[in-house]
Amino acid sequence: MVVSAISYGNWITHGGQVEEETAVACVRAALDAGITTFDTADVYAGGAAEEVLGRALAGVRRDSIEICTKVFWPTGPNPNNRGLSRKHIIESCEGSLRRLQTDHLDLLQAHRYDVETPLDETLRAFDDLVRAGKVHYIGVSEWTADQIREAVAVADRMGLDRIVSNQPQYSLLWRVIEQKVIPACEKAGVSQIVWSPLAQGVLTGKYAPGAPPPKQSRAAAPTGAAMIRRYMHDEILEPVARYAEICRQAGHTPASVALAWVLHNPNVASAIVGASRPEQVKENVMALDVELGADLLAAVEAVLAPVAETDPGLTVSPPGRT
Repeated sequence: MVVSAISYGNWITHGGQVEEETAVACVRAALDAGITTFDTADVYAGGAAEEVLGRALAGVRRDSIEICTKVFWPTGPNPNNRGLSRKHIIESCEGSLRRLQTDHLDLLQAHRYDVETPLDETLRAFDDLVRAGKVHYIGVSEWTADQIREAVAVADRMGLDRIVSNQPQYSLLWRVIEQKVIPACEKAGVSQIVWSPLAQGVLTGKYAPGAPPPKQSRAAAPTGAAMIRRYMHDEILEPVARYAEICRQAGHTPASVALAWVLHNPNVASAIVGASRPEQVKENVMALDVELGADLLAAVEAVLAPVAETDPGLTVSPPGRT
């Protein structure tokens, strides 16, 4: 399946950070900019994010877009309302189809790895959904290299549908996947659809060292502050400020260079961006016009590589947040 280089995601925004009218305007701006891939999850805003996206895409020709969602995190109080058991996958898929107002999902992703459910049960449930026509492709999110290799091997051995994508965090400040995940995926024929390519907005250059975050920014919002907190230190913000100046001197915005850098990796098929206003969507699409020459590439990596996280052993997100 072909996806747009920039995907529109609604993790924090829809059903929470922005009003529905603005969310719909952002989706329309994404469509107008040529974005065809839309990413969400059953757990975002307790299901409201899927509902908003479904209403925003109502009337759009279904075969002109790709709708991607996820399953794993708890969606209710019952122990069966979580994980990657057959029961939860099937029931979650039905709920997502209803909320998104569609008869099929283009990509259904395992939001995390489930250590409590046999992998063959998980893959069989996904395969059944594919064969039923309710899902076109399956993927995973934040799986390790070993878990991805195991999933491919089990699917091949059992004749089940293979995973085609992984959705990891990836940016100039978070390069964890480069050491093990990307080599494993390249060998298995799995692509990356990455989230947080702007490092929660830090790589836009709007957070100045030694200063409080701007009002209305993610770092100042209760729903976004937890994920961005690890970047809000001068030892990171000072190199980012130098990075932003390098980008501007080259005639580009810091955000467009950060997105172009992520897409420069040949194993990355798409970078997910969110938006709280339509103008941000247009700004993000500018990344497709950025040519990362050798000098610019070397300069931005030189200033940010020393503070980028590369430890593949770290966990990256609290439950229900990504």
